[in-house]
Amino acid sequence: MTNYSIAGNNLTEMSRHASAKISRQIYYSHTNLVVVDEELAKDEGLIQILDVLDRDTDFRSSATIIISRGHKAKTFIKTLTPVDKVPSNKVNKTLQFTEQQLGEHLKTSVQDVIKCLTSQSRHPIITSFRVKGDLKKADKMENVQSTAPAATVEADGLAVFKEGKLVNWLEGETARGVLWLRNKVNRSYITLEWGQQKQSVTYDVIRQKTNVSAKLKHNRPAISVHVEMEGDIGETTIPIHLDDPQVLNKIEKSAGQELKKELQHSISVAKQNKTDVLQFGDIIYRSYPGLWGKMKHQWSNRYFPDLDVDITVDAYVRRTGLRNNPNNLDHGEGRS
Repeated sequence: MTNYSIAGNNLTEMSRHASAKISRQIYYSHTNLVVVDEELAKDEGLIQILDVLDRDTDFRSSATIIISRGHKAKTFIKTLTPVDKVPSNKVNKTLQFTEQQLGEHLKTSVQDVIKCLTSQSRHPIITSFRVKGDLKKADKMENVQSTAPAATVEADGLAVFKEGKLVNWLEGETARGVLWLRNKVNRSYITLEWGQQKQSVTYDVIRQKTNVSAKLKHNRPAISVHVEMEGDIGETTIPIHLDDPQVLNKIEKSAGQELKKELQHSISVAKQNKTDVLQFGDIIYRSYPGLWGKMKHQWSNRYFPDLDVDITVDAYVRRTGLRNNPNNLDHGEGRS
Protein backbone atom coordinates (compact mmCIF):
# COMPACT_ATOMS: atom_id res chain seq x y z
CA MET A 1 0.00 0.00 0.00
CA THR A 2 1.35 3.43 -0.99
CA ASN A 3 0.13 6.82 0.26
CA TYR A 4 0.45 10.10 -1.62
CA SER A 5 -0.27 13.53 -0.15
CA ILE A 6 -1.41 16.44 -2.35
CA ALA A 7 -2.32 19.94 -1.13
CA GLY A 8 -4.88 22.21 -2.76
CA ASN A 9 -7.85 24.51 -2.24
CA ASN A 10 -10.39 21.95 -3.45
CA LEU A 11 -10.58 18.35 -4.63
CA THR A 12 -10.61 19.20 -8.32
CA GLU A 13 -7.39 21.18 -7.96
CA MET A 14 -5.77 18.39 -5.94
CA SER A 15 -6.73 15.77 -8.51
CA ARG A 16 -5.00 17.75 -11.24
CA HIS A 17 -1.85 18.37 -9.17
CA ALA A 18 -1.69 14.65 -8.37
CA SER A 19 -0.46 14.08 -11.94
CA ALA A 20 2.88 15.56 -10.88
CA LYS A 21 3.39 12.79 -8.30
CA ILE A 22 1.59 9.75 -9.68
CA SER A 23 2.43 8.06 -12.98
CA ARG A 24 -1.07 6.69 -13.39
CA GLN A 25 -4.49 8.25 -13.83
CA ILE A 26 -6.46 8.44 -10.58
CA TYR A 27 -9.41 6.08 -10.96
CA TYR A 28 -12.07 7.09 -8.42
CA SER A 29 -14.31 4.14 -9.25
CA HIS A 30 -12.03 2.02 -7.04
CA THR A 31 -12.67 4.21 -4.01
CA ASN A 32 -14.41 2.34 -1.19
CA LEU A 33 -13.68 4.69 1.74
CA VAL A 34 -13.68 8.46 2.24
CA VAL A 35 -12.00 9.71 5.45
CA VAL A 36 -12.68 13.27 6.63
CA ASP A 37 -10.73 14.51 9.64
CA GLU A 38 -12.47 16.13 12.60
CA GLU A 39 -10.98 19.60 12.10
CA LEU A 40 -12.10 19.85 8.47
CA ALA A 41 -15.57 18.54 9.34
CA LYS A 42 -15.96 21.25 12.00
CA ASP A 43 -14.49 24.21 10.10
CA GLU A 44 -15.36 23.61 6.45
CA GLY A 45 -18.09 21.00 6.68
CA LEU A 46 -19.10 18.29 4.22
CA ILE A 47 -21.11 20.19 1.62
CA GLN A 48 -18.18 21.22 -0.59
CA ILE A 49 -16.58 17.77 -0.38
CA LEU A 50 -19.80 15.95 -1.20
CA ASP A 51 -20.59 18.33 -4.06
CA VAL A 52 -17.50 17.38 -6.06
CA LEU A 53 -17.89 13.67 -5.26
CA ASP A 54 -21.53 13.72 -6.37
CA ARG A 55 -20.67 15.47 -9.63
CA ASP A 56 -17.80 13.15 -10.57
CA THR A 57 -19.08 10.50 -13.00
CA ASP A 58 -16.28 8.11 -11.98
CA PHE A 59 -16.82 8.27 -8.23
CA ARG A 60 -19.04 5.63 -6.61
CA SER A 61 -21.45 7.27 -4.18
CA SER A 62 -21.81 3.89 -2.45
CA ALA A 63 -18.35 4.39 -0.91
CA THR A 64 -18.31 4.45 2.91
CA ILE A 65 -17.61 7.78 4.63
CA ILE A 66 -16.19 8.13 8.16
CA ILE A 67 -14.77 10.86 10.40
CA SER A 68 -11.20 10.57 11.71
CA ARG A 69 -11.60 11.61 15.34
CA GLY A 70 -8.70 13.26 17.11
CA HIS A 71 -6.23 12.80 14.24
CA LYS A 72 -5.64 13.95 10.70
CA ALA A 73 -7.09 11.74 7.99
CA LYS A 74 -3.58 11.05 6.66
CA THR A 75 -2.58 9.60 10.06
CA PHE A 76 -5.56 7.29 9.91
CA ILE A 77 -5.01 5.93 6.40
CA LYS A 78 -1.31 5.32 7.08
CA THR A 79 -2.06 3.05 10.04
CA LEU A 80 -1.36 -0.62 9.33
CA THR A 81 -3.80 -2.99 11.00
CA PRO A 82 -3.55 -6.76 11.69
CA VAL A 83 -5.78 -9.21 9.78
CA ASP A 84 -6.90 -6.52 7.30
CA LYS A 85 -3.66 -4.85 6.23
CA VAL A 86 -5.45 -2.06 4.32
CA PRO A 87 -7.29 0.40 6.64
CA SER A 88 -10.24 0.79 4.24
CA ASN A 89 -10.94 -2.96 4.39
CA LYS A 90 -10.57 -2.89 8.18
CA VAL A 91 -13.10 -0.03 8.48
CA ASN A 92 -15.72 -1.52 6.18
CA LYS A 93 -15.57 -4.96 7.79
CA THR A 94 -15.58 -3.50 11.30
CA LEU A 95 -18.62 -1.36 10.52
CA GLN A 96 -20.46 -4.30 9.01
CA PHE A 97 -19.75 -6.48 12.03
CA THR A 98 -20.37 -3.93 14.82
CA GLU A 99 -23.59 -2.72 13.16
CA GLN A 100 -24.94 -6.27 13.26
CA GLN A 101 -23.74 -7.20 16.75
CA LEU A 102 -23.65 -4.04 18.90
CA GLY A 103 -25.86 -1.33 17.40
CA GLU A 104 -23.76 1.70 18.44
CA HIS A 105 -22.30 2.40 14.99
CA LEU A 106 -23.66 2.78 11.48
CA LYS A 107 -22.15 2.11 8.08
CA THR A 108 -22.88 5.28 6.12
CA SER A 109 -22.23 5.85 2.42
CA VAL A 110 -21.62 9.15 0.64
CA GLN A 111 -25.04 8.74 -0.97
CA ASP A 112 -26.69 8.30 2.47
CA VAL A 113 -25.22 11.62 3.68
CA ILE A 114 -26.29 13.46 0.54
CA LYS A 115 -29.84 12.12 0.89
CA CYS A 116 -29.95 13.17 4.55
CA LEU A 117 -28.71 16.68 3.77
CA THR A 118 -31.53 17.08 1.26
CA SER A 119 -34.20 15.51 3.50
CA GLN A 120 -36.53 17.37 5.85
CA SER A 121 -34.42 16.72 8.97
CA ARG A 122 -31.00 17.44 7.40
CA HIS A 123 -28.91 16.19 10.30
CA PRO A 124 -26.67 13.30 9.16
CA ILE A 125 -24.78 11.06 11.56
CA ILE A 126 -21.49 9.44 10.52
CA THR A 127 -19.45 6.88 12.43
CA SER A 128 -16.10 8.16 13.66
CA PHE A 129 -12.89 6.15 14.00
CA ARG A 130 -9.87 6.80 16.18
CA VAL A 131 -6.29 5.55 16.09
CA LYS A 132 -5.44 4.34 19.59
CA GLY A 133 -2.00 3.51 20.90
CA ASP A 134 1.49 4.51 19.78
CA LEU A 135 1.11 6.73 16.70
CA LYS A 136 4.84 6.54 15.95
CA LYS A 137 4.51 2.80 15.31
CA ALA A 138 1.12 2.93 13.57
CA ASP A 139 2.58 2.98 10.04
CA LYS A 140 5.37 0.48 10.72
CA MET A 141 5.26 -3.13 9.50
CA GLU A 142 5.99 -4.35 13.01
CA ASN A 143 2.51 -3.13 13.99
CA VAL A 144 0.90 -5.92 11.95
CA GLN A 145 3.48 -8.54 12.89
CA SER A 146 2.96 -8.25 16.63
CA THR A 147 0.40 -10.29 18.60
CA ALA A 148 -0.29 -7.10 20.58
CA PRO A 149 -0.28 -4.22 18.05
CA ALA A 150 1.12 -0.91 19.33
CA ALA A 151 -1.61 1.00 17.49
CA THR A 152 -5.15 -0.03 16.57
CA VAL A 153 -8.06 1.46 14.65
CA GLU A 154 -11.41 1.45 16.48
CA ALA A 155 -14.92 2.73 15.85
CA ASP A 156 -15.50 5.56 18.30
CA GLY A 157 -18.98 7.09 18.38
CA LEU A 158 -21.20 8.94 15.93
CA ALA A 159 -20.48 12.41 14.55
CA VAL A 160 -23.55 14.68 14.37
CA PHE A 161 -23.82 17.28 11.61
CA LYS A 162 -25.94 20.42 11.44
CA GLU A 163 -25.98 22.61 8.35
CA GLY A 164 -23.24 20.41 6.94
CA LYS A 165 -20.78 20.91 9.83
CA LEU A 166 -19.76 18.67 12.73
CA VAL A 167 -21.41 19.96 15.92
CA ASN A 168 -21.52 17.07 18.39
CA TRP A 169 -20.64 13.47 19.23
CA LEU A 170 -22.89 10.60 20.33
CA GLU A 171 -21.34 7.68 22.18
CA GLY A 172 -22.25 4.39 23.85
CA GLU A 173 -25.88 3.87 24.81
CA THR A 174 -26.81 7.38 23.63
CA ALA A 175 -25.64 6.49 20.12
CA ARG A 176 -27.39 3.13 20.32
CA GLY A 177 -30.62 4.81 21.41
CA VAL A 178 -30.55 7.06 18.34
CA LEU A 179 -29.99 4.12 16.01
CA TRP A 180 -32.68 2.13 17.83
CA LEU A 181 -35.18 4.92 17.21
CA ARG A 182 -34.19 4.87 13.55
CA ASN A 183 -34.76 1.07 13.44
CA LYS A 184 -31.09 0.46 12.60
CA VAL A 185 -30.29 -1.98 15.43
CA ASN A 186 -30.11 -5.67 14.53
CA ARG A 187 -28.65 -7.29 17.65
CA SER A 188 -27.43 -5.89 20.96
CA TYR A 189 -27.69 -6.49 24.70
CA ILE A 190 -29.25 -4.92 27.80
CA THR A 191 -27.90 -5.46 31.33
CA LEU A 192 -30.52 -5.58 34.06
CA GLU A 193 -30.61 -5.02 37.79
CA TRP A 194 -32.03 -7.83 39.93
CA GLY A 195 -32.71 -7.57 43.66
CA GLN A 196 -30.79 -4.28 43.89
CA GLN A 197 -27.74 -5.92 42.33
CA LYS A 198 -26.67 -4.08 39.21
CA GLN A 199 -25.70 -5.86 35.98
CA SER A 200 -27.02 -9.18 37.29
CA VAL A 201 -28.84 -10.39 34.18
CA THR A 202 -27.86 -9.87 30.54
CA TYR A 203 -30.73 -9.78 28.05
CA ASP A 204 -29.27 -10.67 24.65
CA VAL A 205 -31.35 -8.94 21.96
CA ILE A 206 -31.64 -11.18 18.90
CA ARG A 207 -34.16 -9.14 16.90
CA GLN A 208 -36.18 -5.97 17.22
CA LYS A 209 -38.61 -3.80 15.26
CA THR A 210 -39.11 -0.08 15.91
CA ASN A 211 -42.22 1.64 14.57
CA VAL A 212 -42.30 5.45 14.62
CA SER A 213 -45.45 7.33 13.63
CA ALA A 214 -46.77 10.88 13.83
CA LYS A 215 -50.07 12.01 15.36
CA LEU A 216 -51.78 15.23 16.39
CA LYS A 217 -51.98 16.03 20.10
CA HIS A 218 -53.76 19.24 21.11
CA ASN A 219 -53.46 20.39 17.48
CA ARG A 220 -49.69 19.96 17.61
CA PRO A 221 -47.64 17.16 16.02
CA ALA A 222 -46.41 14.42 18.34
CA ILE A 223 -44.43 11.23 17.84
CA SER A 224 -45.39 7.72 18.92
CA VAL A 225 -42.64 5.06 19.22
CA HIS A 226 -43.41 1.35 19.59
CA VAL A 227 -40.58 -1.17 19.99
CA GLU A 228 -40.96 -4.95 19.92
CA MET A 229 -37.84 -6.89 20.81
CA GLU A 230 -37.01 -10.54 21.37
CA GLY A 231 -34.02 -11.84 23.25
CA ASP A 232 -32.35 -14.68 25.08
CA ILE A 233 -30.88 -14.82 28.55
CA GLY A 234 -27.22 -14.24 27.79
CA GLU A 235 -25.89 -14.75 31.32
CA THR A 236 -26.72 -14.30 35.00
CA THR A 237 -24.42 -13.51 37.92
CA ILE A 238 -26.97 -14.29 40.64
CA PRO A 239 -29.05 -17.39 41.47
CA ILE A 240 -32.48 -17.07 39.83
CA HIS A 241 -35.02 -19.67 38.69
CA LEU A 242 -35.34 -19.21 34.93
CA ASP A 243 -37.89 -22.04 34.78
CA ASP A 244 -40.32 -19.83 36.72
CA PRO A 245 -42.72 -17.94 34.36
CA GLN A 246 -43.02 -15.10 36.90
CA VAL A 247 -39.24 -14.62 36.85
CA LEU A 248 -39.20 -14.49 33.04
CA ASN A 249 -42.11 -12.06 33.05
CA LYS A 250 -40.20 -9.80 35.45
CA ILE A 251 -37.11 -9.94 33.21
CA GLU A 252 -39.22 -8.95 30.20
CA LYS A 253 -40.70 -5.95 32.03
CA SER A 254 -37.29 -4.92 33.31
CA ALA A 255 -35.74 -5.12 29.82
CA GLY A 256 -38.57 -3.00 28.41
CA GLN A 257 -38.15 -0.37 31.12
CA GLU A 258 -34.37 -0.20 30.64
CA LEU A 259 -34.69 0.30 26.90
CA LYS A 260 -37.39 2.94 27.37
CA LYS A 261 -35.07 4.91 29.68
CA GLU A 262 -32.26 4.63 27.14
CA LEU A 263 -34.46 5.90 24.30
CA GLN A 264 -35.77 8.78 26.42
CA HIS A 265 -32.20 9.81 27.22
CA SER A 266 -31.18 9.76 23.54
CA ILE A 267 -34.21 11.89 22.65
CA SER A 268 -33.34 14.32 25.45
CA VAL A 269 -29.75 14.70 24.18
CA ALA A 270 -30.94 15.29 20.60
CA LYS A 271 -33.40 17.94 21.80
CA GLN A 272 -30.75 19.70 23.89
CA ASN A 273 -28.44 19.86 20.86
CA LYS A 274 -31.34 20.92 18.60
CA THR A 275 -30.37 18.30 16.03
CA ASP A 276 -33.08 16.00 14.68
CA VAL A 277 -30.80 13.00 14.12
CA LEU A 278 -33.87 10.87 14.90
CA GLN A 279 -35.48 12.01 11.62
CA PHE A 280 -38.80 12.79 13.31
CA GLY A 281 -39.21 15.74 10.94
CA ASP A 282 -39.36 13.37 7.96
CA ILE A 283 -42.14 11.38 9.64
CA ILE A 284 -44.20 14.49 10.38
CA TYR A 285 -43.66 15.73 6.81
CA ARG A 286 -45.02 12.46 5.38
CA SER A 287 -48.04 12.43 7.71
CA TYR A 288 -48.93 16.14 7.77
CA PRO A 289 -47.25 17.90 4.81
CA GLY A 290 -49.41 21.01 5.14
CA LEU A 291 -48.57 21.47 8.82
CA TRP A 292 -44.91 20.72 8.14
CA GLY A 293 -44.77 23.55 5.62
CA LYS A 294 -45.45 26.01 8.45
CA MET A 295 -42.85 24.49 10.76
CA LYS A 296 -39.92 23.39 8.61
CA HIS A 297 -37.93 26.64 8.71
CA GLN A 298 -37.88 26.65 12.53
CA TRP A 299 -38.13 22.91 13.12
CA SER A 300 -34.71 22.23 14.68
CA ASN A 301 -34.47 25.29 16.90
CA ARG A 302 -38.09 25.83 17.95
CA TYR A 303 -40.43 22.90 17.41
CA PHE A 304 -38.21 19.81 17.74
CA PRO A 305 -36.93 20.63 21.29
CA ASP A 306 -40.56 20.79 22.53
CA LEU A 307 -41.82 17.74 20.62
CA ASP A 308 -43.98 15.32 22.63
CA VAL A 309 -42.75 11.71 22.23
CA ASP A 310 -44.59 8.64 23.60
CA ILE A 311 -42.61 5.39 23.91
CA THR A 312 -43.89 1.83 24.38
CA VAL A 313 -41.57 -1.18 24.59
CA ASP A 314 -42.64 -4.83 24.49
CA ALA A 315 -39.88 -7.30 25.35
CA TYR A 316 -40.01 -11.09 25.10
CA VAL A 317 -37.66 -13.80 26.38
CA ARG A 318 -37.37 -16.56 23.79
CA ARG A 319 -34.67 -18.84 25.24
CA THR A 320 -32.69 -19.23 28.43
CA GLY A 321 -29.76 -21.10 26.91
CA LEU A 322 -28.70 -24.71 27.46
CA ARG A 323 -29.74 -24.63 31.12
CA ASN A 324 -32.66 -23.05 32.95
CA ASN A 325 -30.95 -22.49 36.27
CA PRO A 326 -27.45 -21.09 36.85
CA ASN A 327 -24.63 -23.04 38.48
CA ASN A 328 -24.74 -20.77 41.53
CA LEU A 329 -28.41 -21.49 42.31
CA ASP A 330 -27.48 -23.48 45.41
CA HIS A 331 -25.74 -20.47 46.92
CA GLY A 332 -28.87 -18.35 47.33
CA GLU A 333 -32.55 -17.95 46.75
CA GLY A 334 -33.57 -16.28 43.50
CA ARG A 335 -37.35 -16.26 43.27
CA SER A 336 -37.78 -12.65 44.38
